[in-house]
Amino acid sequence: MLTPLVQESTPAIIARKLHNAIANGDFPPGSQLTESGLAADLGVSRGPLREAMQRLTAEGLLVSHRNRGLFVVSMERDDIRDMYVARTAVERAAVQQVIAHSESEAVAALDEAVEAMRVFGDEPNGAGMAEADMGFHQTLVELAESRRLSRLHETILVETRMCLRAMRGTYSSGKERIDEHQALVDAIAAGDSAKADALMIEHMADGLRRLIGDGDDAGDVPGSGS
Repeated sequence: MLTPLVQESTPAIIARKLHNAIANGDFPPGSQLTESGLAADLGVSRGPLREAMQRLTAEGLLVSHRNRGLFVVSMERDDIRDMYVARTAVERAAVQQVIAHSESEAVAALDEAVEAMRVFGDEPNGAGMAEADMGFHQTLVELAESRRLSRLHETILVETRMCLRAMRGTYSSGKERIDEHQALVDAIAAGDSAKADALMIEHMADGLRRLIGDGDDAGDVPGSGS
């Protein structure tokens, strides 16, 4: 049976384009977005553009400074830690949902996501590896089959991509990066909830440490024991 086509509204299309532009670094953290400039670039009127920008403001990707305008959120130390708090919660929940569903197709999809990372094993800090890494986590959350988790993760995803660009240069081994993800898949395949949860917590803590350093609060994410 064919399913009905879902037609996006103009504000939704604009919001998605802005999402992608921010995620790709076209609008760096802290940069100002002006209605006049964006309307001209996108070839749209200010009404739907304003609605799209309001959506991104509600999601926390844009911030409004009084008498100054709208700016892309700045990924300062506290912002990064807060983003990892949210990301850890969402992905831990996703892991448990995938294990609960106990579907071989999910494990196969995660294995494929790891294989996509192996392609870039010789370039652990390259753009390809970063994108494949992000693809793994996106696949994981989608496999949880939870609309709400996916919705939350979609917002976090843009900030995560911004952070992954900053993380480049911190990995000395592609194998190490890949093995972390494979170990998580193996725990999920074995149905070992406790091990998978522990691996996810440590994986997130490691990512946070790579971004903000090795201070006392580095890696302090929910369930990390810090």
